Order: sequence, then C-alpha cells, then structure tokens
Amino acid sequence: MLSRVASNLFWMARYLERAENTARLINVNSHLLMDLPTTVKLGWEPIIDILSARDDFYEHYEQADEHSVVKFMVTDKHNPSSIINSLTMARENARTVREIIPTESWEQINALYLSAMQNRASMVGRRHRYESLTAVIRSNQTLTGILAGIMTHDEGYAFLRLGRNLERGDMSTRIIDVRSASLLPELNDEQPAFENIQWMGVLKSMSAYQMYRQKVRLRINRPDVLKFLFLEERFPRSLAHTLKQAKSLLHDLPHNENAIKAVDTLQSRLSDGKPQSLKQGSLHEFIDEMQVGLIKIAEEIDETYF
Repeated sequence: MLSRVASNLFWMARYLERAENTARLINVNSHLLMDLPTTVKLGWEPIIDILSARDDFYEHYEQADEHSVVKFMVTDKHNPSSIINSLTMARENARTVREIIPTESWEQINALYLSAMQNRASMVGRRHRYESLTAVIRSNQTLTGILAGIMTHDEGYAFLRLGRNLERGDMSTRIIDVRSASLLPELNDEQPAFENIQWMGVLKSMSAYQMYRQKVRLRINRPDVLKFLFLEERFPRSLAHTLKQAKSLLHDLPHNENAIKAVDTLQSRLSDGKPQSLKQGSLHEFIDEMQVGLIKIAEEIDETYF
C-alpha cells in the first residue's frame, strides 16, 4: 500500500470522528440548558477549550456566547476543527482513495458533506439544531457500519480504524479534562445537588450514560465516571479501549515495533495512574500525559508509514 493512501485513510477517519464528537458536544451542552435552574448560567467557553481553540476564537469573536461558540464550532472557516471543515477534509481524503474504499462509503461521505453544507444554518440556530447535528452523528455511524460490513479488512482498513481510535481517544481525554473542571464552575460548593448533572453531561458527551448505568448502578459520582471513561476496556469510547484497539491493529502491520512500544508505554501509565482517585489539578496533569502519549503514537505511525 502506498504511504499516501494509508495517510488519506487514516486522516479521513480522524476528521469524520472529529465531526461526530463535535456534534455530540454541542447537542449535550444545548440540552444542559434545559436541565439546570435559570439561576445557573451555562458556560460555552469550555467547549472552545476542548479543541484548544481559545486564541483562534477570540481573534474573530468578542465574547463566548452561545451563538458565537456554536457558529465557530459548526461552520466557521477559520476553525480547522469545525464540523464543516472536518467534513470537507474527510471528503477530500476520501476522494483521493475512491478506488480503495467501497463505492457505497464514498457516496455516504459525499452525501454527509452535502447535507451538512445545506443544513449549516440549521445546525447553528436553536430551533433545528438537535435534528441537524443528530443527522451528522447518525450518518457517520452508518458509514462506520458500511465500512465494517463490506470493506476488506486489510491494511487499508487497519489504518482507517487506527485513525478513528486515536481521534476518539484524543477527543475523550479533552472532553473529560475540560468538562470535569470548568463546565459548571458555579456549582462546586454552592449547589452540590447539581454535581450529578455535570457528570451526566460528561457521560452524555461521550454517549456513555446508558452503558455506565448498566455497569455502575449507584448514584453518578466523579470517581466511578472517571474509572469508566478511562479504564473500562469493554466500552468503545474509553481511553483503555481505544489504546487496546490501536495495539491490536498495529500488530497486523509491518515495521510496528516503535508504534507498539509507544502504545505499551501509554497503557502502562494509564493503568498505573488510577485517574479515578486524582484531584482536579493532578487529573489535569495526568490527562496532559495521556495527550502527549497519544501524540507520540501518532508521530510514530506517521514516521513509520506515511
């Protein structure tokens, strides 16, 4: 397989996963508006921080109100991680490997892109935002099913799944870091009754709420949520699961020693770190280590294969 093709498949999957996760984030934050008392002001600025885009945002917007943040995250051409830009890049990568991926998957990506472009105003406005963003999520899930069901599970499919899992692990750590610290800072001491709403929001941002409740039948609490999202290997969006998948996929590729070593190092640090017992400051430092480790894995893959 050509390095160019492998890189296109890898980044196509990353951009698609990024668009899906961004859509989930905006939907969940919008729903929290209805769950909280009117005396609590919901912050939208943390959503920008999840993508490390604060500087870029304030170059073009004066304040982080709902409309500005949603527009920046969905349609703004100055934000490389916006949903529209992510889908544009995914479509461009898919276009260059049309001979490798199934025709049905190219048609699905193209349809997803065209639909998002047509509905970009609806995704920003409140009235039809949920339906429009949910359409992005479901279209992406349909594409995942198409690729799993009819694409040959060869090296190309391995690079595609590598990209998806690394992006998912990256977004998961960002969501946990920012949302656990600053989504609802007003509630820390004054209204502890709403703490479970905050952690419910973290779970729903990763579509983990139902699976968490099946495994943990107690009241939602910080240690159990962190343990589930970091260490539950059977949940597809946990960091432990994404690393396990990455290592398994790398075993099917040649010249994998350096990349597998980087995965092993991060897995060891994850299992030894006990994130569920960390205070917020230590948790932030721990997540920074996870981020650096994920970057190291991506760099090893890039250097070896691309």
